[in-house]
Amino acid sequence: MQTTLTPGFVASAAVVFLVSLVVGTVAIRLGAQVVIDRDTGNRRALAAALAGALAYTLVSYLLGWVPLLGPLVMLVAWVGVINWQYPGGWGTAAGIGGTAWVVAVAILVGLARLGALVPEAVGVPGV
Repeated sequence: MQTTLTPGFVASAAVVFLVSLVVGTVAIRLGAQVVIDRDTGNRRALAAALAGALAYTLVSYLLGWVPLLGPLVMLVAWVGVINWQYPGGWGTAAGIGGTAWVVAVAILVGLARLGALVPEAVGVPGV
């Protein structure tokens, strides 16, 4: 299957990427705010969402095909990026990630109900 890079395809992909990155950023920011109980800012959440998406994608490319181990390592890589960006250690990072996942799902369900179909959130795995 070959995809032709038409201007419409590129524009559509860019919109999906930007909307989903915003959803991932908002979800991680709210997750951090709930778990560590302080405002950590949008820049940190954006950096975590973008770096997390890159780490998740890279590990997915390298190990995603390995049953059980691949998805587990992908999730650990994503939580590791959150751990790198936020204080509190791995437990706190896992809490932020879990909360971010719930928030992202809620946002995407809301967008889907409004008719704006966004298939996934860049920066939040499995959404």
